[in-house]
Amino acid sequence: MADTTLGVTSSARGIATPGRRRRRYSLLSTRDKLVLGAMVLVPTLIQLLLIWIPTVISVMLSFVRWNGLAFSDIRPGGFANYAYVFRDYPPFWPALQHNILWLVFLAVIATPLGLLLAILLDQNIRGTRIYQSIFFAPVMLSLVLIGVIWQLFYSQNNGLLNFLLGTSGTSRAVDWFGDPHVNIWAALIAATWRHAGYVMILYLAGLKGVDPSLREAASLDGANAVQTFFRVVFPVMRPINIVIVVITIIESLRAFDIVYIINRGTNGLELISALVIQNLVGEGQVIGVGSALATILLVVSLVPIIIYLSRTFKKEA
Repeated sequence: MADTTLGVTSSARGIATPGRRRRRYSLLSTRDKLVLGAMVLVPTLIQLLLIWIPTVISVMLSFVRWNGLAFSDIRPGGFANYAYVFRDYPPFWPALQHNILWLVFLAVIATPLGLLLAILLDQNIRGTRIYQSIFFAPVMLSLVLIGVIWQLFYSQNNGLLNFLLGTSGTSRAVDWFGDPHVNIWAALIAATWRHAGYVMILYLAGLKGVDPSLREAASLDGANAVQTFFRVVFPVMRPINIVIVVITIIESLRAFDIVYIINRGTNGLELISALVIQNLVGEGQVIGVGSALATILLVVSLVPIIIYLSRTFKKEA
């Protein structure tokens, strides 16, 4: 009697008994599994088709010689394209210098400006929502449209800036986008207009998440507003700071739209991204050189991404 009771109890609890297989129950129905499979498969295919496969093909093409006309014209080139880029391609080093200048300008001017705007708007001033919308509006615009807007501002003959300077329509009017000595700075100011708004929103969200008790404790200890921010608030926003650093680096490396709208990335506005397009599209295209430039840009861009991901996963571990 005891054995029979024990067998029934064990079967009821799902415990395997001799001669009987244990049944496995799933909380997901067949439909749920199909939906989850589609949710994983579709984004994965999109990533493969639009990002990973073109990236691999681009890296492979950087080691060949090809004019882009017929597949039969493809010839192995080894590292000849990279040697040409580093030694015999005149625009490369100026473009690299401009990318570095872009990074320094965004890090020293645009990012602190966004932080300052966030601090001011965090004071619950009157109309703060309106100011947030005004400063964030450029972020919602494409960089192409931003380039067109700033073309109207910088136009030599009818631009607003020359009009304010009183030189519009005269021989003293500055060609802000045509002069190779000033056009890079004009483009940087246009890029700052957008980047500062993006940084402002990120920092504003970080400031809203800071525990008010930390500021109260610092105030009780005798710290003023500046000391409280730099010694208490700013270190607490360390995750936001890391994200903004990575975003700033990536924005400086992938800058393209504004300079291409201005003058196709030439005449003092050379950037690596613009050189890639110049070699891959249009007459006289050199697929191998363009792919080599794209691969160089990819490798440089991966450095901050890898550092960010390693720090993030290390922190989670």
